[in-house]
Amino acid sequence: MIGRSLARRLFVIAALAGTLTLLVAGIALVTTYRASAERSFDDRLAVHLDALVAALANQSDAAGTFQPPDDLGEARFERPLSGWYWVVRRAADGRVALASRSLVGEVLPLPSDAGLDLGRHRVSRAYLDGPDGQRLRVVERTVDFDGTGLWHLAVAGNSGELDGDVAAFRLRTALILGLVGLGVTLTVVIQVRLALAPLERMRRALHRIRAGETEHFEGEVPDEMAPFVHDLNALIDANRQAMDRARTHVGNLAHALKTPISVLTNEARAADGPLARHVVEQTALMREQVQHHLDRARIAAQRRVIGVVTEVAPVVERLVRAMRRIHEDKGLAVDLAVDAALRFRGEREDLEEALGNLVDNACKWARTRVRVAATLEAAAERGDSPRLVVLVDDDGPGLGPEERAHALQRGRRLDETVPGSGLGLAIVAELAALYGGALTLETAPLGGLRCRLVLPAL
Repeated sequence: MIGRSLARRLFVIAALAGTLTLLVAGIALVTTYRASAERSFDDRLAVHLDALVAALANQSDAAGTFQPPDDLGEARFERPLSGWYWVVRRAADGRVALASRSLVGEVLPLPSDAGLDLGRHRVSRAYLDGPDGQRLRVVERTVDFDGTGLWHLAVAGNSGELDGDVAAFRLRTALILGLVGLGVTLTVVIQVRLALAPLERMRRALHRIRAGETEHFEGEVPDEMAPFVHDLNALIDANRQAMDRARTHVGNLAHALKTPISVLTNEARAADGPLARHVVEQTALMREQVQHHLDRARIAAQRRVIGVVTEVAPVVERLVRAMRRIHEDKGLAVDLAVDAALRFRGEREDLEEALGNLVDNACKWARTRVRVAATLEAAAERGDSPRLVVLVDDDGPGLGPEERAHALQRGRRLDETVPGSGLGLAIVAELAALYGGALTLETAPLGGLRCRLVLPAL
């Protein structure tokens, strides 16, 4: 769920921690409030119980006869099945001596009925189901009236009032904590965005460097990131300097080898005989191999330089115009479909060489039509770069599976009647591999050969 996003990770952790904290706080608040409300309710019942004890203390006789108290301070004791009751029962046999008018002859269950040992002058509290299905909070006390024995006096109140009060508090608490949670969430979102804004600026700066729009990270950064930016700029400079030195060494090597090879070639051509011809052949091969490996070294070095970018559309359009002129005697229709926003991460010369070989090969083998299309393919995995995919189709005879494999080998020519050295497709395949891409041969929708070239894009 979190993935590799730093912003999402910070937000999820903060949201979970905040939610858990608010949930625990809400439960603690409701629990504390219920305990306080319950004590207050019990104190209220205890006041009525004390009033009942006081009212009966001087009225009892030896036979255990009491006079009903005039007023206990609660009018609901007089209203039938109001949920507020009191009762006086003999401890020995459970005989009811007095009861509130609200009971209207119903039985009020007591905590002592459940087997609780109250002892003398102890107070017991419990939740019990009373008449009319009400949930009652009952406070009971054992009293010893002189000469009459032990009596159980109890006062009960409808706990629905207590539950309703707690439920209302719970709802208000949930609303308040919900608003607090929403505020905390918005604060976390703003905080994460503000905290990670420098990383987003660095990402855009790096994109500009890779696009060749600038050479270094510029602008202000937080103090914690300043050393990183400084070292990264230094690394870019060191990389560029190393590539410059490598190109210089490659150029020096090219000049150092080309001159002796040219001398050997000229000397051999001036002479006559099998040895001279053999030397001419071998020096030509040496020159080709030297140039090939120098090009590979140049491409391998160049693709590691940050900021080398080529617009694809102008290169393809120029090549197509040139091929139309070169093969105008065949009357080929060369279709073009290239997104103007496509950009290749590499040198223009390398793109021109690769596409030039592919389009020229298609025009040689096509009967009436060639199609060139270029699109952007999204990265296969997160963190990878997008890829430039160029499709070159023709309506020629095409190639079978075995012929396609042979066609990518250097110097292999499948038809000697068609001009060429047999190096074109092999050169394109090697160039694509140096850039981390690939060249594959497939069957074209037009009926001929499709060359699928994949290169790094921006």
